[in-house]
Amino acid sequence: MLKKNLLAIAAFTSAGFLPLAEAADQIQDDRWYIAPFASFVRTGGDRNSSDGWGGGMGIGKILDKHFNVEVKGFYQEFGGENGPWSLTGGTADLQYYFSRDKFSPYTVIGLGGMNSCASANCGAGIIGEAGAGFTYELHDNFLLRSDVRYRYNNNLNAHVQPGTDEFHDMTVNVGFVIPFGDKPKPAEKYEAPVAVAAVADCSTLDSDADGVNNCLDLCPDTLKGTTVDHTGCPVKLVLKGQHFEYNSAKLTLNAEHILDTVAENIVTHPMKNDIEVQGHASSEGADDYNMRLSQKRAQSVVDYLKMKGVTNRLVAKGYGETQPIADNSTEAGKSENRRVELIWIEY
Repeated sequence: MLKKNLLAIAAFTSAGFLPLAEAADQIQDDRWYIAPFASFVRTGGDRNSSDGWGGGMGIGKILDKHFNVEVKGFYQEFGGENGPWSLTGGTADLQYYFSRDKFSPYTVIGLGGMNSCASANCGAGIIGEAGAGFTYELHDNFLLRSDVRYRYNNNLNAHVQPGTDEFHDMTVNVGFVIPFGDKPKPAEKYEAPVAVAAVADCSTLDSDADGVNNCLDLCPDTLKGTTVDHTGCPVKLVLKGQHFEYNSAKLTLNAEHILDTVAENIVTHPMKNDIEVQGHASSEGADDYNMRLSQKRAQSVVDYLKMKGVTNRLVAKGYGETQPIADNSTEAGKSENRRVELIWIEY
């Protein structure tokens, strides 16, 4: 028999898979820190003084991914025409970070107070600062920091320097930041394991219920009721029931629906054997009439299957009442004998 090998393997998935669990936004760093620093002071012309140096300490807190608040104190001194200057003060700062990376630029504004002494003449005033800077992270708990600030100082009529109580200076601060505690880490991406699809044992499956397990079935999805051989390929298909109009070879609508399914199965089937379409009749009527009617009915089935695209060689053969399969003395038996059979011819 000419047959093409076809093995259908049934598989099922015992478990699905979970998509990658995306990491959430970075956990917020909200640590406190200290920030010692050294300062270079570029004095304004109103002070009639030279540039100077100083230092200080800040205590701050990280609020979110953009903002820090910080309170700092400082001491600075430099020489002047009327004697040495010393500046002691503090500010409350608000820093805005454009990003929080290894290198993090920021801008800063600050408001505070300062006691200014020129020689022995001292007075308190207010200061405001604005500038820009950056931090560079060397370690989770150690960052370099530097910024440049413009400072406005008003001594509120203290007359520390004759002629004016307003001063404009620039400071360059260099220091480091020491946060307290562990730096929060971003949520790690989690990839759920992908379960391997379990493959069922094909020897325990019979998808088309033809009695041949899927491992051996070379012709899967045969029609229900088809007689198959040991490889699961069709040998015979019996179409029972009222397939023709009374005393006619014209197919009923129900028969056409059934033959639509039969044609689809044959077209997609790997076997291209010749098929004999046999017409059979009950014992009612004359023998020669039943023979002619069964031949016409077999031919009607052949013609319909060809119209539906079946390319197998189809042979119509009428057998009349010569091959009964049931007792013609009963109505049930006569109904069984009125049938059409499709026989796959072996070479």
